[in-house]
Amino acid sequence: MKNIKIALLILISLSLSACASTYYDALEKVGIPKRDLMVTRVENARDSQTEAQEQFKSALEEFASVVQMQNTDLKTAYERLDAEYEDSKDAADEVSSRINKVESVSNALFKEWQEELDLYENANLRRSSEQKKQETERRYDELMGTMRKAEQSMQPVLKTFRDNVLFLKHNLNAQAIGALRSEFSGLESDILRLISDMNRSIEDSNRFIQELDQAG
Repeated sequence: MKNIKIALLILISLSLSACASTYYDALEKVGIPKRDLMVTRVENARDSQTEAQEQFKSALEEFASVVQMQNTDLKTAYERLDAEYEDSKDAADEVSSRINKVESVSNALFKEWQEELDLYENANLRRSSEQKKQETERRYDELMGTMRKAEQSMQPVLKTFRDNVLFLKHNLNAQAIGALRSEFSGLESDILRLISDMNRSIEDSNRFIQELDQAG
């Protein structure tokens, strides 16, 4: 029974992926154009990055409190850091999911826009629309670049965090905390760099949304 459920979920997922354009077309028929959906998804991606920032800050603070404590209860310390790691990983996964959704609807929008250029009879109007498409694509590519950079910045942090949580788990002794102290400065630098990357991505998202609203 469990295998059947897994197979059904896989089939549903593949079906949804294959019918993305049909899905977006159906939304347009009920008054939700791809352009508006793209803006909504950019906003969602921006918000998920803001939430991820707060989670990584929380994880850094927890890590700092553990390595600075004297006579730390190592089992409790491990449980606290492990919980922060899992929350951080979930936040990172949510950011990736939101960015992928932005990419999906944007690809559909630009594909439709390109196809509709061929429907113009008026050459001047077509040229103007094509210029707008190119400019919007340029801004979108910049936005996606900063989003993906922020997304990639999370992975080294998560790997370092996971290594240290595992080390603490496998070495529940006084030496473990001493070793973690030496790792803290590197992890701190990585998280601060990640937060900076996310700030740039969030700012770029806000500009992209504002420009689309002004263009509309």
